[in-house]
Amino acid sequence: MSQGNDYTPPKVWTWEKASGGSFASVNRPIAGPTHEQPLPVGEHPFQLYSLATPNGVKVTMMLEELLALGYQEAEYDAWPIRIGDGDQFGSGFVEANPNSKIPALVDHGPDEPIRVFESGSILLYLAERFDAFLPDDFVGRTEAMNWLFWQMGSAPFVGGGFGHFYAYAPEKLEYPIDRYAMETKRQLDVLNHHLAESTYLAGDDYSIADMAAWPWYGQLVLGRLYDAAEFLQVQEYEHVMRWAKAIDARPAVQRGRMVNRTFGEPAMQLHERHDASDFEHKTQDVISS
Repeated sequence: MSQGNDYTPPKVWTWEKASGGSFASVNRPIAGPTHEQPLPVGEHPFQLYSLATPNGVKVTMMLEELLALGYQEAEYDAWPIRIGDGDQFGSGFVEANPNSKIPALVDHGPDEPIRVFESGSILLYLAERFDAFLPDDFVGRTEAMNWLFWQMGSAPFVGGGFGHFYAYAPEKLEYPIDRYAMETKRQLDVLNHHLAESTYLAGDDYSIADMAAWPWYGQLVLGRLYDAAEFLQVQEYEHVMRWAKAIDARPAVQRGRMVNRTFGEPAMQLHERHDASDFEHKTQDVISS
């Protein structure tokens, strides 16, 4: 296997230049805000600050599913955080999420606003807040938690590992692409074996475990991530594909995919979301154009 370069790590690493490649501007070795930028606040208790990356889609899926079940208290305002412009380093966003990663949710319903960050934490917070999409029995809940935490620990190898080196790095290097492609396929095989015997990740019922995993693995096998479906031979994972298509057909999921989307097909972009009618207006705009 060719190594592709002759780089030797220095004795002490220093940040002397940007890393290069797509999304290079979103990474830096220090935390905290870089500028003053308060967050907007709409009329609903739930204020979401996000972008329609897989981690962001998890939360908009959940909120739209709650609304579809009739939980009107789950109405929300969704504001785009344009990570390419550095919005995640603004003072308001850092206050909502000191890790400067989307998504972040602020619940203004309680006497004192509650910040919730990390996508898995937001899913669990909403599930417990509305007693929905999480099994009631101890065994079922534990299984849902198993897969929720599996996703949170595993997906960085798909996104920051495979996706970065395959699609975004400034040069194609065989070793990292081979390494992370192998791991991505292993994870798909884990899901495929499990879904051969289970309708959804935690059993017969759709749960936050599915909402956590689908934006990554479901969209990967549906050909929406990294243009890598052929490279990874995703058709091999027939049970993952069945699961992915079933979730993709849900109207709430289709709406959730649109929220805070600022890229891709214009018909799928709803930069801000403040009311259910925003989707209707979007559809009318597309038809009229």
